[in-house]
Amino acid sequence: MKAVLRSGFLALAITAVAVPADGGEFEDGVAAYKAGEYGIALDFWRPLAKQGHVWAQFNLGIMFESGHGVYENHPEAANWYRKAAEQGYAKAQLKLGIFYALGQGVLEDIVSALMWIDVAASQGSLEAQEARELLVKLMTPDQIAEAQRMAREWLERHRR
Repeated sequence: MKAVLRSGFLALAITAVAVPADGGEFEDGVAAYKAGEYGIALDFWRPLAKQGHVWAQFNLGIMFESGHGVYENHPEAANWYRKAAEQGYAKAQLKLGIFYALGQGVLEDIVSALMWIDVAASQGSLEAQEARELLVKLMTPDQIAEAQRMAREWLERHRR
């Protein structure tokens, strides 16, 4: 199952850092990252991420997943993706769902995987919709129903 998911998810890989026009230290970190100065990017983004900056959190997840400027550390990547996902960032929700599906940095949990992917898909993420199609083929109807219930509850708790 993991091999099928891994190959399918590779086509959906989100490895680019978030680059919204934010200004200031965040954009300085983006410029450093693009220049290959990963340590400098980390110095800009880590304090912002700790303060709750969603894009900095996501970008730290990318760095820890890829090993850019830090040792590759999937549990740490999952931690940063979770922080951004909890704030409603669809790309982070998709990444966290993929991590759960593959047991990458977290315990493998196909139901939690679909829950996070469904939450991302509910925001219109085409990548999440494609990931969902891959995942549900490997799940029982009960697993799908549980994941959908969890996604609905999460969305209700986080309505803005």
